[in-house]
Amino acid sequence: MAKKYFDGETYMNAKSWPFEEARKLLSRSSINEKGYALFETGYGPSGLPHIGTFGEVARTTYVRHAFECLTGTKTKLYAFSDDMDGLRKVPENIPRREMVEKYLGYPLSRVPDPFGCHESFGDHNNCKLREFLDSFGFAYEFQSSTHWYKSGKFNDVLQKVLIYHREILEIMLVSLREERAATYSPFLPISPKTGRVLQQNIDEYRIDAGTVVFKDEDGTVTETPVTDGNCKLQWKVDWAARWASLDVDYEMAGKDLIDSVKLSSKICKILGKTPPEGFNYELFLDEEGKKISKSKGNGLSLDQWLRYAPAESLANFMFASPKSAKKLYFDVIPRQVDDYTAHLRNFKIQEPAKQVDNPAWHISDGNPPDPETDISYSLLLNLVSVCNTDDKNVLWGFIKKYSPGAIPESMPLLDRLAQHAINYYQDFVKSQKYYEVPTDNERESFMDLLNELGRLGGGESAEQIQAIVFEVGKRHEFPDLKSWFSALYRHLLGQSDGPRMGSFIALYGVANTQKLLQEALDRK
Repeated sequence: MAKKYFDGETYMNAKSWPFEEARKLLSRSSINEKGYALFETGYGPSGLPHIGTFGEVARTTYVRHAFECLTGTKTKLYAFSDDMDGLRKVPENIPRREMVEKYLGYPLSRVPDPFGCHESFGDHNNCKLREFLDSFGFAYEFQSSTHWYKSGKFNDVLQKVLIYHREILEIMLVSLREERAATYSPFLPISPKTGRVLQQNIDEYRIDAGTVVFKDEDGTVTETPVTDGNCKLQWKVDWAARWASLDVDYEMAGKDLIDSVKLSSKICKILGKTPPEGFNYELFLDEEGKKISKSKGNGLSLDQWLRYAPAESLANFMFASPKSAKKLYFDVIPRQVDDYTAHLRNFKIQEPAKQVDNPAWHISDGNPPDPETDISYSLLLNLVSVCNTDDKNVLWGFIKKYSPGAIPESMPLLDRLAQHAINYYQDFVKSQKYYEVPTDNERESFMDLLNELGRLGGGESAEQIQAIVFEVGKRHEFPDLKSWFSALYRHLLGQSDGPRMGSFIALYGVANTQKLLQEALDRK
């Protein structure tokens, strides 16, 4: 499908959150002065990119695209790596940890690569970040903190931090514990002797000379320039200085950084610039509603999500309600896949005012693909379950009967979903399957449905079959129709919930469904 464009009024009246965010930028004079709007996302290269990295870049990309549609103005997205940060602790999931431990406190761009394939550990993880972003097709420009410091690109703003260090200290010290405040400085000098990033008290700020004076690790009184990579800034000051130096227009951050955003914004103003627009997104929760922690490992990794569902479904998860806390665990995956494919189907029949707010339009950069089929991921999961297979060709046998002419080559998304469904079933569903013995009432209802299906002539639609299933349930003594369908799921599929039965029977086949009913009736 060609990229879907709308008129200016449709964009201006769009209600989806990326457009609401993009409209915040319309009055920023800095965009007109630069000739483009600069969006930024940050990355800490002490570890590999993760699901949160994907979420921040994806969400920023949605706002960027919305702004381009609103204004036609050129934009840039900087993926900025903080590779001048000192290594604070040795990650547990790397080789040669003993070697890396010797470089605690060194800038990440000076720590040897434990994997032995790049000049530094920072370079290694920066490369992984670029590979990661490229694999999802994100449009961005990579930026290295080390390069900006050492090349002199930050020199002007570093001089300003030196000039206004007292005002910056007034902002920062009230936010710090007494012990931390006693030695705090906006500047972290790099030791000329060891190369480490030092958390040392600054004894003297020499504005005219452009230097600071401090005691090196061996106690030597040392004077060093604040420019050219001889010092780096404390991170909240660093964030503000980056905003000011690059003239960043938009950057979002997690809810846990609300106070940091406020402090950095005040410092940015002291440095003579307007802080970027943005918002604080909510953090993810695990199945028990607890905050996800990488160190605890109680979350869902990106690789895990992509084993069970396509990236578009993860993008859909990130798009929905970014300011609301959401649980991130395996059970959310099927719903996100089906929500995304439903958005694709709806897009085809929506009017422009609805299309521009459709998540699929944002996720696909204004170019959503055509919906391939009405077969849902949930339906595929149940098909895998009754087939008890790890062979994708078995699923395609049923799909081709349901949709004559369908082949994997013409339905690549459905083909991916078939494999994803197999993976999900094998890892989560198979071990949980349990078939109960029907009650007398359930036996009577199953026999009734078996007979009704036997009267079908073939070619009935999923809706017609669904109506028959409804009528059978109404004829028997179930508290409600939900209980009737629950009985079908438990006895036919061996699980507590399941698909729309009309669609399932149409896909799996009437004769095959009759066999399932007979197996339930024969169960002792």
